[in-house]
Amino acid sequence: MDTNADNMILPFAKNIFTQPPYKSNPPDLLGGFCSGCNDYFFPKPGYCPKCLGNIQTRPIGNKGTIYSFTVVRTPPLFDLPSPYAIGYIDLIKTKLRVFGLFDPEALDQLKIGARVVLSVKSLGTDSQGSPRLRPCFILEPENEHTMI
Repeated sequence: MDTNADNMILPFAKNIFTQPPYKSNPPDLLGGFCSGCNDYFFPKPGYCPKCLGNIQTRPIGNKGTIYSFTVVRTPPLFDLPSPYAIGYIDLIKTKLRVFGLFDPEALDQLKIGARVVLSVKSLGTDSQGSPRLRPCFILEPENEHTMI
């Protein structure tokens, strides 16, 4: 995803993922890092929940494995595709377990333990009906799979 049209679409929320264009750097989730505790958080809290220290915004990873998922078949809010899949992803870079959307085009191929990579797509709308960019995890191409 790196078209001019997608560059004009706003993200559904601020500071959740890096912004396009993604020609030289692929999208990455943004979270928080506490240098006092040496811990990462997602989403970024206002302060460290452990030591109450300052939190820095940091990229936390864009590759992981599916820990758990479910396919939701009830009508979604914000014009998301139906059905859609959500679940937990264990990020490789920071060892965080994050909750997110999965690629609506690959619902039948999802399986626990599968390697995924972050993508940013125009998925759904905001409360006023305007298109929004959302992060979703897509299955990593077969030739890039490695065992963890």
